[in-house]
Amino acid sequence: MVDPLKERLANLKKISDSAKRRANLYTDIAKIDSKHTNSSLGALQKAPAPGKKLQKIGFLMLWIPEPTGVTCAVGGPMIVAGRYLDKKYNGSTIHDIGHETKNTLSSISDFKNSIM
Repeated sequence: MVDPLKERLANLKKISDSAKRRANLYTDIAKIDSKHTNSSLGALQKAPAPGKKLQKIGFLMLWIPEPTGVTCAVGGPMIVAGRYLDKKYNGSTIHDIGHETKNTLSSISDFKNSIM
């Protein structure tokens, strides 16, 4: 025979565990909404490209006619620095990551199909 008190106690323990898990889930969701997480996700959505901006400013300065030639002396190094930053800086967005992941998965499946 099943004791009704033990059955009731088991149900209360299950409800208590469920409430604890739900409370932990809500606190974890609240941690996601922090300032640092927002800035990180924002950077993934729209990654800045300082190299391209520096190159554009350098080209503009290089083509501005000026008698002293100061802008020409500054524009050239800005273009070179922009190209260096373009090579070293990772300006990929989350869209680029998803696209590359899809390409990799299709390559792996093509490889598996060619073997089997």
